[in-house]
Amino acid sequence: MEFSAEQIATLLNGTVEGNPEATVNNIAKIEEGSEGKLSFLANPKYESYLYDCKSSIVLVNKDLELSQEVSTTLVRVDDAYGAFAGILREYQKLRGQKFGIHPTAVIEDSVSLGEDLYIGANAYIGENTVLEDGVKIYANTSINDNVKIGKNTVINSGVNIYHDTVIGNNCTVHSGAVIGADGFGFAPNDNNDYEKVPQIGNVILEDNVDVGANATIDRATIGSTYIEQGVKIDNLVQIAHNVRIGKNTVVAAQSGIAGSTKVGKDCMFGGQVGISGHLEIADGVKAAAQSGIPSSIKEEGKIVQGTPAFDVMDFRKSYVYFRKLPKVLSELKK
Repeated sequence: MEFSAEQIATLLNGTVEGNPEATVNNIAKIEEGSEGKLSFLANPKYESYLYDCKSSIVLVNKDLELSQEVSTTLVRVDDAYGAFAGILREYQKLRGQKFGIHPTAVIEDSVSLGEDLYIGANAYIGENTVLEDGVKIYANTSINDNVKIGKNTVINSGVNIYHDTVIGNNCTVHSGAVIGADGFGFAPNDNNDYEKVPQIGNVILEDNVDVGANATIDRATIGSTYIEQGVKIDNLVQIAHNVRIGKNTVVAAQSGIAGSTKVGKDCMFGGQVGISGHLEIADGVKAAAQSGIPSSIKEEGKIVQGTPAFDVMDFRKSYVYFRKLPKVLSELKK
């Protein structure tokens, strides 16, 4: 599908500088542009690429001052990076426009199907499940009984969604994710053997939640493991039973949150952060990569680092001294 510079400018409330009839049908980085491609410039350190860029159209900020002439057509917008992200979202939607049900899909008779659905090859949809309008279920996905999936949600190939899970509108679940598996609940008996504690709760994802590839979100023992609106969960993240994660929190790859911990809204956790169970993490807390959080953080907006994690500025000061310890020890021995 082709778009002209004039159409893009109208869509983004921008202005055209150059040929308004220039067209694009694909996207490229500014340093790898070619005819028919759309690129963008937001970071000033890449400005030199603009003057040799071969892309037909480049999005730039309105306040960009050129140091030399350009051969490409520019579309000036308030925020080139944000505008390009919006274009990418629309481009992804167009690429994902699949509809219909593959003949090898298995759909139980009691399933409620909305309109404009896509269900791929070898997918299984269990009894009493509800798929609302615009849902896309890709190949080899298993959705068990009594699941509800909201409008325009995308479930990619190879996902397993256990019974009673509720997923909101406009969510994305990437390949290999498992939602609703049993929480890690075992109790030792008199012989010190571990007996399984039944996990009879479920998982609830509100609207606009993203779940990365091979991430796992366990069902609650009783009640719900609850992921609030706008949460973004990266690949290979483990969310344990009865965890609650607040609105717009982001969790980077290989992090883990242990059972019954309550995380506030607008938090950010770097890669490989580990959070112990039964804690409370206040709104806006940020934890640097590989931090270990063994106790509750009650102060909103606090930034922590280290294992055990403590205030990031104190951590950095301490690390300076830590690095000097070999020298100090050598002098002490002398």
